[in-house]
Amino acid sequence: MAVSLSLAAMLVAVVSISIVQAAVKTLGKEWSVTARVVEGHGLATEGPYSSVRHPIYSGALGMLLATGLVISHLLGSDCSSRDLFIETVIRIRSEERLLGEVLGPEFESYARTAPALVPGLY
Repeated sequence: MAVSLSLAAMLVAVVSISIVQAAVKTLGKEWSVTARVVEGHGLATEGPYSSVRHPIYSGALGMLLATGLVISHLLGSDCSSRDLFIETVIRIRSEERLLGEVLGPEFESYARTAPALVPGLY
């Protein structure tokens, strides 16, 4: 069982890091730690952005899941996951307000077709 959890954690970690790296590469100069819009800002809809609107946050949640699998403290992982999910949803709403103001109908159309964080869930 421990070996299976370790292998699952490694797989989730590798996939999560790959998603984050692809998302940052897709954004290029538009990537930032803080929500902002640069001159000539375009809407990213390629790469991981074709599947979800916020793949960097999806990857972060995946890393938290991988950590929980390795540590095997389900209660702690559940609490951390819940807290990070709530914080992430707050940040997503803030960023999407900004994108909606700047990109208008283009962003609204994209938001209707791509889930925010996890396909099929949110």
